Amino acid sequence: MEEEDQRKVTDLVIELVRRLFSQQNPTPNPPHFSQSLRYAFRILSSRLTPSVSPDADAVAESIKRCLATQGNSSDALTFSDLYTKFASKNGPGSVNNKWAVLYLLKIISEDRKNAVNGMDSSVFLPNLGLNDDETGNDSRVLNGKENGDKAWKNGVLLVSKDPENLREISFREFGNLVKEENEVTEEVLIRDVLYACQGIDGKYVKFDSNLDGYALSDLVKVPRATRTIVRKLCELGWLFRKVNGYISGSMDSFPAEDVGTVGQAFCAALQDELSEYYKLLAVLEAQSMNPIPLVSENVSSGNYLSLRRLSVWFAEPMVKMRLMAVLVDKCKALRGGAMAGAIHLHAQHGDPLVHDFMRRLLRRVCSPLFEMVRSWVLEGELDDIFAEFFIVGQPVKAESLWREGYRLHAGMLPLFISQSIAQRILRTGKSINFLRVCCDDRGWADAATEAVAAAGVTTRRGGLGYGETDALESLVMEAAKRIDKHLLDVIYKRYKFKEHCLAIKRYLLLGQGDFVQYLMDIVGPELSEPANTISSFKLAGLLESAIRSSNAQYDDPDILDRLRVKMMPHGTGDRGWDVFSLEYDARVPLDTVFTESVLTRYLRIFNFLWKLRRVEHALIGAWKTMKPNCITSHVYTKLQRAVKMQLLSTLRRCQVLWDEMNHFVTNLQYYIMFEVLEVSWSNFSNEMEVAKDLDDLLAAHEKYLHSIVEKSLLGERSQTLYKSLFVLFDLILQFRSHADRLYEGIHELQARTVESSSNARVKNKPRQTKDKSSEPGSWISEGRKALTQRASEFLQNMGQDLDALATEYKSLLEGFLALLPVQQHIDLKFLLFRLDFTEFYTRQHATL
Repeated sequence: MEEEDQRKVTDLVIELVRRLFSQQNPTPNPPHFSQSLRYAFRILSSRLTPSVSPDADAVAESIKRCLATQGNSSDALTFSDLYTKFASKNGPGSVNNKWAVLYLLKIISEDRKNAVNGMDSSVFLPNLGLNDDETGNDSRVLNGKENGDKAWKNGVLLVSKDPENLREISFREFGNLVKEENEVTEEVLIRDVLYACQGIDGKYVKFDSNLDGYALSDLVKVPRATRTIVRKLCELGWLFRKVNGYISGSMDSFPAEDVGTVGQAFCAALQDELSEYYKLLAVLEAQSMNPIPLVSENVSSGNYLSLRRLSVWFAEPMVKMRLMAVLVDKCKALRGGAMAGAIHLHAQHGDPLVHDFMRRLLRRVCSPLFEMVRSWVLEGELDDIFAEFFIVGQPVKAESLWREGYRLHAGMLPLFISQSIAQRILRTGKSINFLRVCCDDRGWADAATEAVAAAGVTTRRGGLGYGETDALESLVMEAAKRIDKHLLDVIYKRYKFKEHCLAIKRYLLLGQGDFVQYLMDIVGPELSEPANTISSFKLAGLLESAIRSSNAQYDDPDILDRLRVKMMPHGTGDRGWDVFSLEYDARVPLDTVFTESVLTRYLRIFNFLWKLRRVEHALIGAWKTMKPNCITSHVYTKLQRAVKMQLLSTLRRCQVLWDEMNHFVTNLQYYIMFEVLEVSWSNFSNEMEVAKDLDDLLAAHEKYLHSIVEKSLLGERSQTLYKSLFVLFDLILQFRSHADRLYEGIHELQARTVESSSNARVKNKPRQTKDKSSEPGSWISEGRKALTQRASEFLQNMGQDLDALATEYKSLLEGFLALLPVQQHIDLKFLLFRLDFTEFYTRQHATL
């Protein structure tokens, strides 16, 4: 039954072909009949597998669109009517697979329009030519080229099976074409690329110094795509060459200072990464020897590793090698902490691969740096022979160890260590060295052990590393807290820092009143002499006498032993008052606080206070001379009226001027001693109690000293006021000399009056003692009239001098008070309030 059906189908096909030919050529045996018949059988027997979905309406619409675009609108309408009737027929005798019939007719219609080499297009399949000797290979290839675009026409793609091995033929032709374009096989190029990635020149891929990279020679004939991919792959070799060259150069120059331990650790970390890279290259070389699975057995077998597969393998190593090359360029001129900081900047990356790689690298690089931190914080040892640490030490004297012995090197401070932590690290190591060198103390070792136990970290080498910032901060905080506390305990208890500060306040700042008063009384006559005639040994003896005669004798002998007399450099005409001063010998470790510059500022304050006390002492001496007594009252009763009025006026002027000067000096001294010294000392005492480390103590003392200097008119901004004040002091001392001269003249007047009343007794009884009044030209040697005249002239001259002195004093005081409101320090404005409490000067001088 099947054979009959097959025979019927064959007869129907023959009849169909004959009818198709009879429409074009009515002859019984038209030309190409056999070819067309065979072509029809091949179409019917082939397995067509279109890539479009089996949709009859879509194919019909495609046919109509094709007819319309060709200008056959009437044919398109006719086809539409026929398709409507064809699609509407269902049931027995109808065609079930309508889409296949339409698709077959469409393909045949398209093939009839094609012609290749003058032959009828009906003898060919839509996409592959017949395997006949008449057409040949060239015509097949040409037909394939011409019909390649036609296969996609109207959105329909025809894909067929390959019953006559046409695909194999195409593979063979493609292989021949590739061989013609390539002088070098891919296996050789892969081998050269692998060589280049190890920094070795291959046969065809070599390093070009002009291009600064590996490249294929222009003489080698390869496709452009192959040349491009080889150049991209060889970038890895260029990067490897840069990284490996840096490692080799650094290792060869070690132990030079330019490399250092951090640089060596960096090179070791890079070398480890290159070791992993070498392992990958070894695996790839092994892969290159495996055969490639091919479609056909007739094609020669190559290696498994192709250039494209190699690019996939090189993706991750390329990222790492680029990072290493960037780091090498960045760190070429860096070392130590600066190098670690530069690498840390590249670790801030969003790619997990890059982030993990950089962290792994940084743990190796920062290992020497963290070991330096551990050694410095716990042992005070600066193990930095290559100057890589962010703490720099220099040889200094013991008194300068804390301030100048160690400092932060900002250029070596990596960014992952904050400035505050770095300052704590610096201070902790300084504290250990200060205790060891200056205090000769070993208690810091126990404090460091307690800090390690409290922080919960290990003291072994490598216990700290990159990424363990919390552990580092914990260790530094605990070590700093305990070691700083131990240092302050040693300073306060063993070396009695507070007692020494109080001694300086009492003796250099003249806070011990009875001592200062007695010292001024006994050294006053000596200091009135020219400075070049004064013996410092004699002054030292007078200082000892003042100590033994006051409550200072009950102080600690060590403190009293440090108090000494100092004579400042002096010139011609200087008096002892101008060069005398006291100094305090601050020995190690107290000289860390009381440095030479600090003691110089204390000396300035002492000179100011000493001058103020001298002025006060001079006014007290003038008052002792001026107070009413029997001498002045006796003179008052014995003088003529005119001279008597002159004397009273002069004495009144002198008393009023003394009162004004005493008011000014008393209030100024109260301001200095209580509102300046006592307030500053109270604040300093409070800050000493809350100080947590030696830096806090130094800062508190500096603040204390600065407060005294600024409030005492000794600051840079108060120089005009300071000079004006000293001019006032000199004027008051001049007043003392005027007052002494006045009352000396009064004494002479009293003596002359006594002598003139007992002239006979004087003549009969020669004087046993000789004084100024018996000298030729003195008042006593004159008569009574001459005595009155000389007294009048003397009192008149003294009155004029006192008037001039009062005028000058009033002018200077006015200028001094006018400068006080414009001072920036608030306490100096309070001084004006105290001096002008009753608003006497305000009412007297409108400018105030």
